[in-house]
Amino acid sequence: MQFGRTTLSKFVIEHTRGQHSEMGALLIDVAAAVKTISALVGKGALSGYSGVLDSTNVQGEVQKKLDVLTNEALLRHCEWGGQLAGMASEEMDEPYRIPDQYPRGRYLLIFDPLDGSSNSDVNVSVGTIFSILQRETAGDAETADYLQPGDRQIAAGYAIYGPATMLVLTVGSGTHGFTLDRESGNFILTHPDIRVPEDTLEFAINTSNERFWEPPVQRYVAECKAGKTGIRGVDFNMRWIASMVAEVHRILMRGGIFMYPKDNKDPAKPGRLRLMYEANPMAMLIEQAGGAASTGRGRILGQQPESLHQRVPVLLGSKHEVERVERYHHEYDTGADRPFVSPLFAERSLFRSENTNFQ
Repeated sequence: MQFGRTTLSKFVIEHTRGQHSEMGALLIDVAAAVKTISALVGKGALSGYSGVLDSTNVQGEVQKKLDVLTNEALLRHCEWGGQLAGMASEEMDEPYRIPDQYPRGRYLLIFDPLDGSSNSDVNVSVGTIFSILQRETAGDAETADYLQPGDRQIAAGYAIYGPATMLVLTVGSGTHGFTLDRESGNFILTHPDIRVPEDTLEFAINTSNERFWEPPVQRYVAECKAGKTGIRGVDFNMRWIASMVAEVHRILMRGGIFMYPKDNKDPAKPGRLRLMYEANPMAMLIEQAGGAASTGRGRILGQQPESLHQRVPVLLGSKHEVERVERYHHEYDTGADRPFVSPLFAERSLFRSENTNFQ
C-alpha cells in the first residue's frame, strides 16, 4: 500500500514553489512521457517496433523505430502545457518550435529520448535523459537560447527502463530516485538524497578503444587492471553496459567511475557523448549526489556550448577517482608524468650487465 508515501507530484510541487512553480507542471508532463515510453520499451518484440529505419539522425547514426517513437512521445506530452519556449532533442537536427495553437513559456526542455537504444533488441536496460534550462522571458526560443553552460540547468534527470522503471531527478537540492508503481501509476520516492561514495573499486570504460586513448587514461586503466600487484595495491572490477543511463544509475546506487574519454579514433570528434543531451544532465545529477564530473581538463558543467550537438569527453562518478584521472591529465599536459618503462629493458636489467668490461 502506497498511502502516505511521497509521490513525484507531491515532491515537485513542494520543491518548485516560488520562482519555478511552473516547472513542476513540466516535470509532471515529462513523467507522463516516461510512463508512455516505459510501456513501449517494456513490450519488447511484442510491440512490433523493433528494428532500424532507413533514416539517420544529425550525428549520422542509424535510427531505430523506438528512437523516433520515443522522441515523438516526449514532444506530444510536453508541447501543450504552456511552460515551454522550445525543445531540443538528440534525434532532431534543429530545435523544436512549439506549435502555434499552444501558449509559450520560458523553459527549454532538452532530451535524449532513448539512450542506449542499440541495447533494446537484446533486452538490456535503456533510458531517457532530460535537462531543463530557461529563457529570461517567455516566447519562441532561438538556437542561441539553448547554448547555456550546464551549471545554469535548473533541473535534470533520467528514466531507466529495467526490471523496474525509475525516474532519477534533481531540481538543485540533491538527487532523488522515484520508482514507478505499476498498480497505481504513480512514481513513488524510494531513494531520497542519493549519495555517491567518494571512493570506489569499480570502473566502467570500453577497453576495445584502449589503443586510441590518451596516455593519462591508459595510465589510469593500466593501474586499475594491475590490481593488488600494481601501484594502487587493490583489485578493481570493470563494468561496461554501453548505455549511459545504466552506467550512471549503477554509480549512483553503489559508486564507481564512468569514462568515455577523448581519443584519436576520429580526430574530428573531441569526445563521443553529447554535452547538452547527455553530459550536462548526468553531471548535474552526479554533482548533486556528491560525485564529480569532468572532461579530464575541466568541470563538465563549466563548459560553454558552441553548438546543440557538441560532443565532449566524459569522466564522472566517485569524487576521488575522477580527481585522480584529472590529475593524470594535468601531469601529462605539463610533462610532469613519467612514462612507463619495463624493468626488463631499464639500465639495470636481465639483458644488460653493469660490468662494462664484460667480454
